[in-house]
Amino acid sequence: MAMGIKEIKFIALSPTGSGISGGDRIFIELARRWSNKYSLEIITTREGLLMMNSQNLSGKELKINIISNNLPSGFFLKYIYKILLGLKYGLTEHFKYTKETIIYPASDFWMDAFPAILLKIRFPKVKWVATWYQTAPNPFIGYAEGNREEKYRFKAFLYWFSQLPIKPLIANFADFVLVNNEIEKKQFPELNKKNKAVVVLGAVDLSRINSYILRHKSLIKKYDAVFQGRFHPQKGVVELIDIWRKVVDKRPDASLVMIGDGPLMKDVKFKIQDLRLQKNVKLFGYVFDGDEKYKIFSQSKIVVHPAFYDSGGMAAAEAMAFGLPVIGFNLRSYKYYYPKGMVKVEIGDIDKFSMVVLDLLYNKKKRDEIAKEALEMLNQNWSWDKRAAEIHKKII
Repeated sequence: MAMGIKEIKFIALSPTGSGISGGDRIFIELARRWSNKYSLEIITTREGLLMMNSQNLSGKELKINIISNNLPSGFFLKYIYKILLGLKYGLTEHFKYTKETIIYPASDFWMDAFPAILLKIRFPKVKWVATWYQTAPNPFIGYAEGNREEKYRFKAFLYWFSQLPIKPLIANFADFVLVNNEIEKKQFPELNKKNKAVVVLGAVDLSRINSYILRHKSLIKKYDAVFQGRFHPQKGVVELIDIWRKVVDKRPDASLVMIGDGPLMKDVKFKIQDLRLQKNVKLFGYVFDGDEKYKIFSQSKIVVHPAFYDSGGMAAAEAMAFGLPVIGFNLRSYKYYYPKGMVKVEIGDIDKFSMVVLDLLYNKKKRDEIAKEALEMLNQNWSWDKRAAEIHKKII
């Protein structure tokens, strides 16, 4: 075991279902690398273990502590149960600790954040590295940075309410806070002044992707566009179907594939039927990392990522690694996340978005130029090894 940090404890009770969030991705990739040098324990549930196993998480010094094998059915009951599990752990757990011990909650959701807060209060010498990967939208504005017909204000309110007690606790008790971009650092001015607000940009497993590309050079392009992301109000998945209807009006055989799942899946399916796009849009559901997903990216021409509210994210970058240009709305966070490789359209302008899609589909040279910029950007600064080393250096 390396000298310095003697123990890292990840608290990851929030993972639910088959999907993996950006916060899940970050803690898994950090744990994969740090657990080869430090004693690292992950406190989670059976669901969390299944998710980690799907990502082939392992490490020489890794221990996974399952504090619940059985969870109630139903989203609400499961959510409350996990919060209670977290509170119990935070109030009753006893462990040897030093000032080199790190507590790292995988998210700012209550089941992850509250036990971390309680452990910090009980054991003041431990180092609490809080996570705040996205600030909830103003509930009066909803999930939109610009023009949008459906703003999902109630769901925005629930997210905003969940963060309400967590933010002041992070500001007053956390030793560090990890955020997604430069804008988010302003949420914690005192920590930011002390250089304790650390920006964590995303990353991509470039070596694994490049290995796949080398082994499958002969794959042909069969899909015009691909979307990857959670079917959530912030991602613009319903509006994407409207965009694709406009594309198909000009290019009748245009094909779109969508990778992901989430609360808006039924809305997306209804919109596809309503706009008679069953032959043009294919839903794959959630697809884990690996050959199946990589094949879809390899067989696509462009990436469509019409998020209306986002703190950055890694979904588009993963597809960029396959030499695909991205089209997205001009969100503030993309100034930092995607300075290259993405054609940005005024937020909410689905007519313009569809026109850019058509322009790239008809112009291979332009696609290749944008894709080249994307690959150069990724190769310079999107390695998980580099990202893990950067974060480690800042929080020790």
